[in-house]
Amino acid sequence: MKELQKRDLDHIWHPCSQMKDYENFPPIVIKKGNGVFLEDADGKKYLDAVSSWWVNLFGHCNKRINDALYRQANKVEHVIFANFSHEAAIELGERITKVAPQGLNKIFFGDNGSSAVEIALKLSFQYHQQIGKTKKTKFVAITDAYHGETVGALSVGGVDLYNKIYKPLLLEVIRPQGPDCFRCKYIKNRDDCKAECFDSMEKVVKERHDEITAIIIEPMVQAAAGMKIYSAEYLKKLRKLCDKYDINFIADEVAVGFGRTGKMFACNHAEVSPDIMCISKGLTAGYMPLSLVLMTDKIYDAFYDEYSTMKAFLHSHSYSGNALGCAVAVETLKIFQEENIIEKNIEKSKYLRQKVESVLNDIPYVGEYRQVGMIGAIELVKDKETKEGFDWKERVGYQIYKIALEKGVLLRPLGNIIYFMPPYVISKDEIDYMVNTAKESIIEYFNKR
Repeated sequence: MKELQKRDLDHIWHPCSQMKDYENFPPIVIKKGNGVFLEDADGKKYLDAVSSWWVNLFGHCNKRINDALYRQANKVEHVIFANFSHEAAIELGERITKVAPQGLNKIFFGDNGSSAVEIALKLSFQYHQQIGKTKKTKFVAITDAYHGETVGALSVGGVDLYNKIYKPLLLEVIRPQGPDCFRCKYIKNRDDCKAECFDSMEKVVKERHDEITAIIIEPMVQAAAGMKIYSAEYLKKLRKLCDKYDINFIADEVAVGFGRTGKMFACNHAEVSPDIMCISKGLTAGYMPLSLVLMTDKIYDAFYDEYSTMKAFLHSHSYSGNALGCAVAVETLKIFQEENIIEKNIEKSKYLRQKVESVLNDIPYVGEYRQVGMIGAIELVKDKETKEGFDWKERVGYQIYKIALEKGVLLRPLGNIIYFMPPYVISKDEIDYMVNTAKESIIEYFNKR
């Protein structure tokens, strides 16, 4: 392990890291994976409670997906996607549009979540230019939004940790206050929520709708903001508002799609369809970089014309429509259908909630446990009554993460939020181990403070 760690640090700059931390806490080199577990070079196992950054759905080294990848690699690995196609992409197009929210009939290929968001922003902007509404050039995104790391995606993001230093480079974005149900002044019980906080969005849009091309939002859960879960009523109101003012509703389902929230897509909770939807992460069950942007016929038709009119959408990248990624995505969708994944997840999510609530209630620093589907989040606070959080410089979540790793569970935090987003193949015994380890790690940290 130590030799591999040295070789790693000789050259590799890891993401979302302060590399100086690695002097005392070097990267764990993983040799193999199986189900919910990863095994390092020394043979130690870790339960992957965060699905390796929310991508792994059906466990590591999944035989069905391994076989699908092998079969495709023995046919064709990749082919230029301009004026060419292949069966895996065609089948993926047919399958994804059948399970997507109603009306999303066309797809455009990207290779990651940020790429999908860039595509969606450009599509919306060019759409309004081409139908003659040339004043519609601005985007709306709520506070604490996260949509990726490229310049356009970072612009619509609202988490200063990621974008503050780059603000001179970024697009001007209209940013109303978003929902924060844990600290909401309107409700005492989440079940009673009528999305009164939508007033901020409605006020901004009424005043500036003439210049707004799209509103982009993470449906149901603001993930990187700390798994901030909010009411489906907010999405219903947003759909109506967008319809009223001819504004495109862009749903960023990169993190929350593919069964994560208990339904195939998070928009399904509100029974609404966006105009444009971005998907990635779970699309390939953690195997290959691939993203899709789904859109309505209305959006697509605005680009359909003679090439000489320059209405074509001239966005591309070398690996667009990659055959290996498409084949894996097709197998992912087959597994959902053939193995009744959504139904099984509903039962597992109930068990997860019961388990967490039974073991965490007596910890004074747990301000709230919130959950939707297979996403659960523990918000740690200084004071339960005031809901005052810890200063981010204390790195409370990071310290608990390190303790949990020693105990064999990967619980990478979001600030003061410890969250569960495990692969769907997790068993009840493994849920017990994951939750009990989280509790032990939290208690151990605060006992040492």
